[in-house]
Order: sequence, then structure tokens, then C-alpha cells
Amino acid sequence: MSPVGAAFSFSCLRPGVWLLKPGIQKKSSLGFHTAARCAAKDYYEVLVLGGGSGGITMSARMKRKVGAGNVAVVEPSKTHYYQPLWTLVGAGAKQLSASARPTESVMPEGVEWIKSRVTALDPDKNCVRLENDVKISYKYLIIALGISLHYEKIKGLPEGFHHPKIGSNYSVHTVEKTWKALQDFKEGNAIFTFPNTPVKCAGAPQKIMYLSEAYWRKTGKRPKANIMFNTSLGVIFGVKKYADALLKIIEERNIAVNYKCNLIEVRADKQEAVFENLDKPGETEVHQYEMLHVTPPMGPPDVLINSPVSDEIGWVDVNKETLQHKKYPNIFGIGDCTNLPTSRTAAAVAAQSGVLDKTISLVMKNQSPTKKYDGYTSCPLVTSYNKVILAEFDYNAQPLETFPIDQSKQRTSMYHMKADMMPFLYWNALLKGYWGGPAPIRKLMHLGLK
Repeated sequence: MSPVGAAFSFSCLRPGVWLLKPGIQKKSSLGFHTAARCAAKDYYEVLVLGGGSGGITMSARMKRKVGAGNVAVVEPSKTHYYQPLWTLVGAGAKQLSASARPTESVMPEGVEWIKSRVTALDPDKNCVRLENDVKISYKYLIIALGISLHYEKIKGLPEGFHHPKIGSNYSVHTVEKTWKALQDFKEGNAIFTFPNTPVKCAGAPQKIMYLSEAYWRKTGKRPKANIMFNTSLGVIFGVKKYADALLKIIEERNIAVNYKCNLIEVRADKQEAVFENLDKPGETEVHQYEMLHVTPPMGPPDVLINSPVSDEIGWVDVNKETLQHKKYPNIFGIGDCTNLPTSRTAAAVAAQSGVLDKTISLVMKNQSPTKKYDGYTSCPLVTSYNKVILAEFDYNAQPLETFPIDQSKQRTSMYHMKADMMPFLYWNALLKGYWGGPAPIRKLMHLGLK
């Protein structure tokens, strides 16, 4: 989840200005190569790829370590989005504009913003290539490129979004279509999907389902809605404590769940969705819909597929405890683009940023990393317009809760934290490099009980 960027004009990218070649390579005591400082703007001590949540927070942290002029962020987008808010945008509880800010406004002051797209990584030469064959060298590289959406892997999409009755909370272009489809619902099947790939914010596909059900109850349309959650997974949620709570809600609200059911085609002109039975490959079923919410297949960004820094699938290959690359010790990864075996969320990025900050500090001192990331991630499971189950867990899918209460219960307080407190914390603490997750709060809370 992940996701965003900005524009900056500087001399080495202006037309007609040639970049000088990197300086002589010298080897550090850690065994990796570092380029001697060459002409300004084609070399940075820390280069960050991606201007989403992970990239911005790490650039803010690195600025404090090495100085603003020694840090650059490569990101083509002009707008930065707080995507966790899109669940509420799709349900009409928040405006899309509340999730957006100019990338220029979130870029740490003094950090170079390279408005371009990375096209290749050459870790053996400590450089990356950008559009127009521009080359940038680095001493340390942080990869924060997020995850790519692949609507096109579903036959009939994305062109199907031009039709009514269909939306998706995963794209800025389609999230408001969800709210329109929700409002326009009259009678029939309301289908919510979960793809057969890794996704960012794995709870989001069902959050909008619960919100839709609550909206139709409020507007008197619920008796006419047959709500279906068609998921490629074999469970409703990966952590049993929260799964049990969700299954009770599903039963109480009379929602149908179809497991191992993967969306492969949308016939938007006929309002038909085609699903494949993953337990019986090739066997399909067609459902008529009055509303369809699509969670798209997702995968690593194209530039990472078959890259030297990636595993066989295309995710950045990092140590799951230190976030340092397994082969290149001056390269690090954070967030959705990595192969960290945890749920991809903004909360995970926050926790990872605190660990990665410590990791890089020690590497810069030629010392071995010691702080370990435990896989902490969080998913505020919105179950209505004023209730949330706050799921927090680790690599082992065991609850790792912040508060000394049963977080598997629906709470209004947790809804306000999701809708109001977390956006404030995101813009004013995480992106400024001051929020490394709730671990300190958790320690204080539980110490208070002893």
C-alpha cells in the first residue's frame, strides 16, 4: 500500500546539461563499494527511491543524519495521498481532497526532489538510471517504491470503470465511483472481491463491505441487498483472534462469504462478474451484480522485476529483522515493495522506519545492525460508521496490541483514532520522521498494569 511523489528542477536534469561520471570507487570496511563524491546533483550520500510514506519518512530521518543537501528522493508524482483514508472516502465519510497534499509540501525542507521515474538499478556500480538515461550515484540506497496495481489482469478492466455500479477504493481514479455505486444501489447482489495476489492493507476489501451494509441499513435498502464477499483466500483474516470476531459480525449481518473465489473478468455492460474456483482451476461462475467493489491484483513495480536487488518474484530482498539488503549492505528496503512477510500497511511502514533508522545509523559507523523488526503491522478494521476493531499483530500472526483492552471488540474510540487521530499523526509525525510505531506506547501501557 505503496504509493506517490513530486517535482524538482535542478541543473543536472536540465536539457543539454551532461552528467559527469561517478568518481573512483573505493571499498569500505563493510565490504561494499562507495563512490567518491563527484559533480553536484549526480551523487548523493543517501538516495531514496519513492516518495510515498516510506520514502518521505526515511528522507526526513536521513536528512537529520547526513544533512539535507546530501539526500535526494526520486518520485514522479505531484501529489501525495494518505491512502488509508480512502476506505472512508469510498463510503462517503470523508472527502477525497482530505487525503491529498502536494508532494512539495511533504518533502523535507532542503532534501532534493528528483521528479523522475527510476528505470533501472545497478547495485554493483552504486547507481540508478532514471528516465532520459540520467544516472544518479549513491553511497546508501533506500528502496521505497511501493506496490503496483494491476486492474488490467482482470479481463474487462480498467475500461469497465467507465460504467456505473462498479468502483474500487484502491485507486484515486475509482474510489469516488465506489461511493456513487453505494448510493445508487437499488436491489440485487453487492459483491466485494479479494484477489489471488499479495495486496496492501489486506483488511480494506472487507472494510468497505461492512460500511456498505451499514449504509444500506441506515437508508432502508438492506433487505434488498444480497451482500457477498468473494475472496481468493481460505480464511476471512490471517489472525485467528480477529477472524473470529469478524465471522461473528458476518453471521449477525447475514453476509455470504465465498472462499477460494477469484475475480477474473468483469462484463460491466451486462453487470456481470466472472469468478474462478481456485480449488478447481478452470471452473468458473458468473454473478450478476448491482454493485461491485474490485480489489485489483497487485505486484512489485516493473523496475524491480528481474532486478539484482529483488527476489525471484520481484520484491526487494531484505533481511526481515534489519531491513538491510541480503546481498548489498549499503542498500535497504521499506514498505510494500519488500519481501518482508507481514501485512503491507502504513502502520508497518511506521514501525519499519524506526528499525531502519537504527540499522542505517550503525551501518554508517561500520557496525552491525542490532535492532530487530518483529513484523508489527496494524489494520483498523472498520465495521461501521462509528466502530473499528483494531487488529495489531506480528510476523507470527500473533496479536501485538498497544492498549490493555480486548482489541477484537468493536469500539467507537478506535474509529475516531482511525478517522481523525491517525491522519494527523501521519501528516505531522510519520512523514516528518518522528513516528516509529506504537512500541513505546505499548511498553508504557503494559508497564502501568504491573
